[in-house]
Amino acid sequence: MAKEKPWGGRFGEETDALVEEFTASVHYDQRLALYDIRGSIAHARMLAACGIIAPEEAEAIIKGLEEIAADIRAGRFTWRRELEDVHMNIEMALKERIGPVAGKLHTARSRNDQVATDVRLFLRDVIDEAVRRLLELRAALVEKAEAHLGIIMPGFTHLQHAQPVLFAHHLHAYYEMFRRDTERLREARRRVNVCPLGSAALAGTPFPIDREMVARELGFEAVSANSMDAVSDRDFILEFLAASSLIFVHLSRLMEEFVLWMSQEFAFIDLPDKLCTGSSIMPQKKNPDVAELIRGKTGRVFGHLVALLTVMKALPLTYNRDLQEDKEALFDTVDTLLASLKLATALVRGLIPRAERMRAACEEGHLTATDLADYLVTKGLPFREAHHVVGRIVSFAEEQGLKLWEIPLEKLREFSPLIGEDVYEWLTLEGSVERRKVPGGTAPERVKEALARAREELAQES
Repeated sequence: MAKEKPWGGRFGEETDALVEEFTASVHYDQRLALYDIRGSIAHARMLAACGIIAPEEAEAIIKGLEEIAADIRAGRFTWRRELEDVHMNIEMALKERIGPVAGKLHTARSRNDQVATDVRLFLRDVIDEAVRRLLELRAALVEKAEAHLGIIMPGFTHLQHAQPVLFAHHLHAYYEMFRRDTERLREARRRVNVCPLGSAALAGTPFPIDREMVARELGFEAVSANSMDAVSDRDFILEFLAASSLIFVHLSRLMEEFVLWMSQEFAFIDLPDKLCTGSSIMPQKKNPDVAELIRGKTGRVFGHLVALLTVMKALPLTYNRDLQEDKEALFDTVDTLLASLKLATALVRGLIPRAERMRAACEEGHLTATDLADYLVTKGLPFREAHHVVGRIVSFAEEQGLKLWEIPLEKLREFSPLIGEDVYEWLTLEGSVERRKVPGGTAPERVKEALARAREELAQES
């Protein structure tokens, strides 16, 4: 008989070793151990308060759980694979410490609502840490932007030179992405912070428990409204994985820029030696490997989201063992996200912009061509006609190897008599960015305002 299994009373054979190995989750869900103990202590206190177990029984249970928690923190706890998961390992250890009274702890609950509670407690803490790291990254972007307000660089569309922008404006664009990411995580946390404990296996419990008491002790804002939903719901994990995937979209875009900008072809930035690596064969190489790895890890985070979506998409109510597949996806995403945010912040803080190279790049590709078209519009020419005129001027400039501001006035007037001596004011890089004063534009005054708002937001959110 399966005597060692807490559920073994119904079974007449020992569990096959292959089944034990295949179904065991303790090698990874032991990560939830302290959350599991925290939930169990709250549950024991509630059982005693409701008269379901005696106060002295609750005291023994809580004391035993606290001792187990101390052993886990100290690395003295022995995990047993044959006990399947974190819950059964702790329950059996408690029984070995305090005897049969340990079995009363599982009154009015199931591993189904227990694990849902553990993961919610864990994920709540993770979200708080991820938000902290996002705030650090956003602050680093603001600091770097403020320190280099005067740098003008090429803005790109289709990875082609488009219009001049402030380097600070470019960095602020990423600040806005990560600001939205912060909002998404905070919104997700609200839905994480619901207590499923008391839902039991799927139908609730006949014992007169106080779910609100447990929720208060564990810091939950509410109790779940439907016991069947509570034990089978993994929306809160999916929402976190989706939010993490969007964070990685933004991290990957930023890292891609760093990789491009550090290449000899761009040479817009340099990164500290301590955040780069070299080549085993080419001694001259300095590779932005950290940025590349963050970019590369995006795939595994996306993969975890798709994997869990696939697990969930056809599960009937309520709990199914398929749900065991949620934790490895979640844990790896958490580790990848927190490490990547920390390293991305270090890269932003350490990057050194090469203003002279950005300036030189701005002189290639006729970045102020749109300004020339806008100039003609101010003289009364419809924009579509102005666009055509400037296209011809650009074609001429390329044939002659000239910059737009190098073309003599008399030659420019051959393309349009509306062009006057004041045209050259429109063709400077500084003039181009300064004229873009619309809210959200790249004009220095607007960028300073945006960075000031960002500072206020960070102060309010910290």
